Amino acid sequence: MNTAAAQTTTSETMSASEANAKYRAIEREAFFEQRLPCSSMHQLLCQTAASYGKEPALSFQLEAHANAPATTLSWSDLLAQTNAAANLFRSLGIGENDVVAYMLPLLNETVVTMMAGMTAGIVNPINPLLEDEQIAALLKETNAKVLVTLKPFPKTDLAQKAHNAAAMAPCVETIIEIDMAPYVKAPQRWFVPLARPKVAHKHKAKVLDFHRALKKQNNNKLDFKEPADDRVCAYFHTGGTTGMPKVAQHRQSGVLYNGWVISHLAYGDRETVICPLPFFHVFAAYPAWTGCIASGSHMVLPTPQGYRGDGVFQNFWQLVERWQAGVFYTVPTAAAALIQQPITADISSLKAVVSGSAPFPLELFKRFEEAVGADLLEGYGMTEATCIVSSNPRDGERKPGSVGLPLPYTRVKILQIDGDGNVVRECPNNEVGEICVSNPGVVVGKTYTSAQKNAGLYINGDYLRTGDLGRIDDDGYLWITGRSKDLIIRGGHNIDPAIIEEALITHPAVAFVGAIGQPDAFAGQLPCAYVELNEGTSAGSEELMNFAREHIAERAAVPKYIEVLSELPKTAVGKVFKPDLRKRAITRVYDAALKAADVPQRVARVVDDKKLGLVAELDGSGGQSETEKINAALGHYSEPWRWAT
Repeated sequence: MNTAAAQTTTSETMSASEANAKYRAIEREAFFEQRLPCSSMHQLLCQTAASYGKEPALSFQLEAHANAPATTLSWSDLLAQTNAAANLFRSLGIGENDVVAYMLPLLNETVVTMMAGMTAGIVNPINPLLEDEQIAALLKETNAKVLVTLKPFPKTDLAQKAHNAAAMAPCVETIIEIDMAPYVKAPQRWFVPLARPKVAHKHKAKVLDFHRALKKQNNNKLDFKEPADDRVCAYFHTGGTTGMPKVAQHRQSGVLYNGWVISHLAYGDRETVICPLPFFHVFAAYPAWTGCIASGSHMVLPTPQGYRGDGVFQNFWQLVERWQAGVFYTVPTAAAALIQQPITADISSLKAVVSGSAPFPLELFKRFEEAVGADLLEGYGMTEATCIVSSNPRDGERKPGSVGLPLPYTRVKILQIDGDGNVVRECPNNEVGEICVSNPGVVVGKTYTSAQKNAGLYINGDYLRTGDLGRIDDDGYLWITGRSKDLIIRGGHNIDPAIIEEALITHPAVAFVGAIGQPDAFAGQLPCAYVELNEGTSAGSEELMNFAREHIAERAAVPKYIEVLSELPKTAVGKVFKPDLRKRAITRVYDAALKAADVPQRVARVVDDKKLGLVAELDGSGGQSETEKINAALGHYSEPWRWAT
């Protein structure tokens, strides 16, 4: 990728400055509190059900092919099930400050559980891909009383993981199981009981069947009165990969904000939205889903595993045609896989594709829009801000590589902050600093459940420090250039490098370890590690790789590359200097990509550009044909390149 990343599209109705002016004008028209149609997500669901009744709200299909059976809930159905589930949770002792956790794949019941959990108490979605011990740590951190999960089902160990975690978290008093067997068509459904895996129960929690328990509850209305205050209604964990997980708190107003923004600025009139992203992540749970409630749009959930499901990529364009989808959600890794599939279906219904979690490489951005023929809207958000912060406008100029304009009622400052957490100065346009955010989703002073983890998290009273580095251009668009934190982002999944470093340092030959994310054309980043050995010892990369596989519990964190160096770069106080390791990794990966593409140029150096972050500078110079070859080789990586001068 070269510095053409700063180029913009020009075919939209509004210029960049006009789009920015529109967003700021929205703010001046009314205070945000006046925009909210109600004070809770349940009230919003009631309003939508009253308006759209029997219109479709949610559709789930177990299999990916376009003719697979689908189960659809109308808005009235969804409200009834949410009422019954919320009443069930209250009957099990859940008060407004108690926690209902869930560990579930994509199902209609997952959405019901989320809505009911945040109505009866506080809902706590948990990533089912975590290890048992990590799940237990989250349950204990939130003091969850109820855990909703799957009933044992063929080809999944989710139920066993849930019961194992509950055995380590005695706070869990009730486990509620959802059976997927009714989604299986006959005659295969008849054999599910015979194929169910046996699950050991080593806990004292009582176990209930979800649908049987719901049938005993009143589904016409809530049997309790919702609190009138703007209370915390959800806990979302931010990775949970090492040690005690960070758990972010979300208020009703922050969740409602996501719905209001998306319904007004991204969705059209009652869209059909395909969402193959997991509901333990804020991207799906908030902007995607709450935008549907706020606009009466119809969400389609393709297979329990979403993009990970069998045949989803191969059948995705046929699913768009089947449902006449106007919008779908993706991440760059999924988008790259989607355009590898031939588009033989009629996808003319598509108007916009919303992407988040990681930057979209410019070359992939161009190829995706050319192939799909719909506007790609990149955005930026974070769990700590109840998700959404900025987005490229649907009806205005989009800047590939940018994450768009700060949304109405969101303020973004780019600040230079010293090591003690003090503001040195606010950065002018196009200068890189730390991104700090203030909006209705920031729970000031109480972002995390742990008061200790909130220390030093805020600037100027109500601005949240994101830990991301970026700049704002002259048109007000936000650009992400790196991370002040060292998190490795693999396909949208956060990996703390400490989990790699703490494992490898236990090898008797290892003196120092530096774990970073190396560029990857598919996942954005992959974990890699550089190692310095103790004097007089020896260990090769293969030995260290095997050691890592044995000692790193989180599979996604196992390095894809380990290199032994004679000495790691270090700071004056002896800390491993990771910027040098990142430059080394970029050079290695890019040189390999250039060689594989039979391009003679190589990386001369990697520099830290104030506007673009780390940039690979190639030796020599070339004309248009050489530039095109290099773009083809490097255009799928996030870090840009340019000719060395």
